[in-house]
Amino acid sequence: MTLQNDLILRTARGEKTERTPVWLMRQAGRILPEYRAVRDKVKDFIELATTPELAAEVTLQPVDILGVDAAIIFSDILVIPEAMGLPYEMIEKRGPYFPETVKSLADVNKLRIADAQADLGYVLEAIKIVKRALNGRMPLIGFAGAPWTIFAYMVEGSGSKTFSKAKRMLYTEPVLSHQLLQKITDSTIQYLKGQITAGADLVQLFDSWAGILSPEQYRSFALPYISQICDAIPEVPKTVFAKDAWFARQELAQLNCETIGLDWTMDPIESRKIIGNGKTLQGNLDPCVLYASYEGIRRETGKMLQAFGPHRHIANLGHGLYPDIEPDKVRCFIDAVKEFRFIP
Repeated sequence: MTLQNDLILRTARGEKTERTPVWLMRQAGRILPEYRAVRDKVKDFIELATTPELAAEVTLQPVDILGVDAAIIFSDILVIPEAMGLPYEMIEKRGPYFPETVKSLADVNKLRIADAQADLGYVLEAIKIVKRALNGRMPLIGFAGAPWTIFAYMVEGSGSKTFSKAKRMLYTEPVLSHQLLQKITDSTIQYLKGQITAGADLVQLFDSWAGILSPEQYRSFALPYISQICDAIPEVPKTVFAKDAWFARQELAQLNCETIGLDWTMDPIESRKIIGNGKTLQGNLDPCVLYASYEGIRRETGKMLQAFGPHRHIANLGHGLYPDIEPDKVRCFIDAVKEFRFIP
């Protein structure tokens, strides 16, 4: 099926487009009253994410309400550990919690390589529902967590400022760490291929905790596994978003992906010089700009767009939306992107 709005796909492939496309990380969710109404129907976040009809409903909400150029499937990066045999809970206002964590080789051996259909069929079903509902209006983005970020949660057991347990394992048990990272990588490849078969038009890897590793550790324990995933998925454009990994932009540029996501600490002009013209860049407005006045949002959005330039840029935030940002402010950002005209 030919897409009516294929701006993001054309931009990812490096084609010239009539305007800069825009979507938002965490657009499906917390800022929208419509999302909260659906969320109130279920006991917790995990039930919402694992009920295909409801996950599809909240995926579609921002398409009409906010006017974005792509939908992104409503899910969670931690479905992968669950599918591998390490279940988690989502504690309200605290985040994810793993009752059991990976501590030893025996724990790694107990884990299975996730099967997309058998273990994660609810995500694939949600993708199919969304694709039918979109009916070719725009692309659907699939996603997964990058292996190091998933590893960090599986070893630490929850979010953390330091992830010192996970990092300790890298230093004290490097062989074991690589075994776990490989299992996560194999599971993630299967999962993303399943998403693509179900209908995802492009996919994004979120390396949310990239920035807590040293450059040397990132080269050893993160990049090789991201590279494996990129190489294994030729079917659709791929985006790699490694938060706070400003030190790895040169290496990220070498990956077999079309788009590199930037957080708000990475200057667009400097990043383009480092990464080169062979990749599309995505980002990178500070989400806190959306607390500013409407005039302030339009001004900062214009500065960002001008810095990236008219080609090979997908407008987004430098991280996900925060729950207390007003939907009208988000719409202001999206409209500002659509209305912007570049100054030669």
